Parts: sequence; structure tokens; C-alpha cells
Amino acid sequence: MPVEFLGIAATNDGSETTPRSGGAFDKDYTIRLARAHEDHGWDRVLFAYGSGAPEPAAAAAYLATKLDRLQILLAHRPNVSYPTFAAKTFATLDQISDGRITVHFITGGTDHEQQREGDYLTKDQRYSRTREYIQIVKKAWTSREAFDHEGEHYRFADFVSDVFPVQQPRPNVSFGGSSPAAYAAGGAEADIFCLWGEPIEETRQQIESVKQAARDAGRTDVPRIQVAFRPIIAPTEELAWEKAYRTLDRIEARKANGPLSRRHSLTNPENSGSQRLLAVAERGERFDRALWTPTAKATGGAGNSNALVGTPETVAQALLDYYDLGVDILSARGYDLLDDAIDFGRYVIPLVREEVAKRDRAKAA
Repeated sequence: MPVEFLGIAATNDGSETTPRSGGAFDKDYTIRLARAHEDHGWDRVLFAYGSGAPEPAAAAAYLATKLDRLQILLAHRPNVSYPTFAAKTFATLDQISDGRITVHFITGGTDHEQQREGDYLTKDQRYSRTREYIQIVKKAWTSREAFDHEGEHYRFADFVSDVFPVQQPRPNVSFGGSSPAAYAAGGAEADIFCLWGEPIEETRQQIESVKQAARDAGRTDVPRIQVAFRPIIAPTEELAWEKAYRTLDRIEARKANGPLSRRHSLTNPENSGSQRLLAVAERGERFDRALWTPTAKATGGAGNSNALVGTPETVAQALLDYYDLGVDILSARGYDLLDDAIDFGRYVIPLVREEVAKRDRAKAA
């Protein structure tokens, strides 16, 4: 099966190791970083969502007018707009980009972060709302006839859109999480289910949970699986591990000067995904071929935070281990966003693609 690579579409040069050098939305840097991905073999980039961050749909539209091939994964939280409005926004972006949009729906794992934009629902209520929201968006993308809706969270009458996506019948829907509620919602509604990088066995278990949720929802297909890592690569194993520990030192130095994020607790995260990453880190630092957990522990399991450390060959083989589990979208983001995107694209992506092609030829034979 084909393999795809997802990078990050950051709007500034800040990371866990480096304070940003300018404003939150640096237009030149946004394009430089995206072009580095496009020029070095990546398939798409993610515009993430944060309550105070630059609005990702507007940033995605800006990028789509500047680059011709790179696909865009747009993060969206249902609490920030009505689903009919969101459906039109996404369809318009798909038109602007000539069919390069995938939408990643975020339920929200932290009450405090949700409340910053007026969302006071409980976590279970948020998952219920997200499922209803996705169903409405899908119908608005595909229905040429006006329709009514009366659900638990939304009610409207006689809506029909006048703008439809380029992609037919609709763009893909992406979803992530590591709780039973997340598996149920994403298993029912997602085309792509996103996981943070964990050891092989834990990832295998999560994939089976997603597949079971899809079967329980009556689906005859299952979502594609995406897994995310923080690659730390160097020409030799020794240099890679030296770089890994320097990276950890830089994270700790940043923490000493203030919190890394206003959105996430370093010690007591609410969301299941972060709790899982911290639990793995408590069990040990190294797992499988190249997985390294201290970066996750240092950041409180904040999002994509477990590293893969080694030479390009080692990291490529580690990624292939996940591919062999059924993971066909590999997400990676370095700590120096621009240089690491170039290095990963130059030295790791070709190795993975070559090995995947060999596997496909062997199966065909």
C-alpha cells in the first residue's frame, strides 16, 4: 500500500527548544517551511489549532495560493463555529487549493483550553457534539438538496450550500485520540485516525481498538492509520544520541525560563493520549528499534512528543516497523522545524519509500 508523509505547517519558527524570533504569524517563514516540505518529498502539512494561535483556515488559504502541490491537513475545533459555516469554509478552501484539503476535527482534551473560547461542555459531551458536527459537515458537502437537522447539539432548517468541494464525493475527515470515546467517534466517522507515537505493541492495540470501533459502528471499511513522531537524526548513532540529549537539555532550559505552553499541564494532563505517553515514559526511556520517551516526559506528553533517534537508516527502519502494522501515514516534526524538515525529507523519506515499493512489488509478484 502507498505511504504518505505529514509534516507541520508552522506559522513561526518557535518550538519546544527555541523561542520564536518574531510574531505569531510570519508570512515569509510560513511559506519557506511549506516550500521546504514540498521540495523534499513530503505529501502534506498540518495547520494545528490553538485558542490564541493564528486562525488555521486563513493561513491554509494563504499557503494554498502560494504552492501548487503540497496538500493541507486543516485542524478544526467544533466549538468555534457552526457546522454549516464550517462546511462552506472547508469547501471554499478545497476550491482555492484545487482539491488539496483534508480536515482534522479536534474534540479538545483540556477543559481550560476549551473554556478560553467559551466551551464549557464535558469531555463526553464534546465527543457527542463532534460526531454530530462531522455528520452535518459531510451532508453539507454532498447534499444538493436543502435539508433540516434537529440533533442533540444543533438545530437548523432548509440549509443547502452553494459551494462544494473539488474532491468528490467529499474531502477526507481526520480524527485523533486515545480514549474509548475517541475510538468510538473516530471509528464511526473518520477516514483517517491519528495516533501519537507509542511502542509497537501499544500501537498495535490502539489500531485494533479503532478497527473494532469501526466494525461496531456498522462500517465495512476501516480508517487509515496515521502515527506521529519527533525524529532526531544524525550521520552516526553516536552523533544522533548526542543530538537527542542536547535536544532534551534545550527543552529543560526553556522550561526553566517559563512554561512551554499555556494549553497543557506538564504533570497532570487531562487527555488520555498524554496520559498514555507519560505512562510509557515511566516504564523506560527506550523501546523497540529507536523510540525514545524523555522528550515526552519533559513536555508532559504534550501532543506529538515521543522521538525516534538514530541514523536515517535506523529511523527509516523504525518507521517501516509501524508501516508493517498497517500505518500508512507517517507524521514527523523535528525541533528545528525548517532544517529538520529538509533533512528528514532528504535522508529518511526516500529510504522508506524505496522499501515500501519493494514490499509492494513482492506482494504483486
